Amino acid sequence: MNTSTLTEPALFERHLARLEAEVSILPDHPEETPDSTLRALWSTAAGRPLSVQAAADQALEPLTPEGERLLAALVERRITGSPLAHLTGRQSFMGVELLAGPEALVPRVETEILGRTALDLVRRTEGSLVIDLCTGAGNLAAGLAVVEPGVMIHAADLSTAAVGLARANMLFIDAADRVQVHEGDLFDALPASLHGTADVVICNPPYISSAKVGEMPAEISEHEPRLAFDGGSLGLSIVGRLVQEAPTWLRPGGWLCFEIGLGQGPYWQKRVLRFPGWAEVGSVEDDEGNVRVVTARRE
Repeated sequence: MNTSTLTEPALFERHLARLEAEVSILPDHPEETPDSTLRALWSTAAGRPLSVQAAADQALEPLTPEGERLLAALVERRITGSPLAHLTGRQSFMGVELLAGPEALVPRVETEILGRTALDLVRRTEGSLVIDLCTGAGNLAAGLAVVEPGVMIHAADLSTAAVGLARANMLFIDAADRVQVHEGDLFDALPASLHGTADVVICNPPYISSAKVGEMPAEISEHEPRLAFDGGSLGLSIVGRLVQEAPTWLRPGGWLCFEIGLGQGPYWQKRVLRFPGWAEVGSVEDDEGNVRVVTARRE
């Protein structure tokens, strides 16, 4: 049947039935369902790209014949494993609509635990200067910048492509005057003048061991940048450097907070205090009781 002869409800139901039968949704994208996926793709085909979260409650817009063909192509690409955020070019994080793409890891809902932790530390310390390392798409910096417009943020990433996307996101949310995005390796990317001045340092580092990268779903390993999730032989190398170097960039009493992988909590809760410069270590768990964020206060 020619899709142009179908009513919008009938066209929606036809594509929805296929998504329900064939699409594979990863556990780390709980915001995605066949219905919300289709609504996000529909909105994109209609010329108004939205994240899956933003599109979930939107009424369906009329599609032109060209839009119907585009929708069919997008549904096909989603079924064959393309990340939804790559198809829509959008992802929501901490309630902020952001640009998304293959340049950086698609922001995950689980990383909002780190975002909320960082926000709490900024408010607790009345902080005004934040450093965000391994910024990727800039989602953590963007979330903080929107909620706390008085905070200045220096973000950095090793990837040229990720830095480009992060800078585009700061323009997208009108925060480019408050968030500077630098390119380089961890703290090496930052101006030396920031030494000893940061109230909070946040980081969502690569923490998957290299050996496990090949075991990851193809939707991640074949579509998202390996640099964003490969943490070396044990998945610990970047975090080790972070914990070692952060005290010299924090003011006395300032805080470091970073995301870790499942099962890494006990190790880092003990390990951090073996590095000089730290006076206190804490942790934040997810709803299942897994430690996902570690916090550390500079002496």
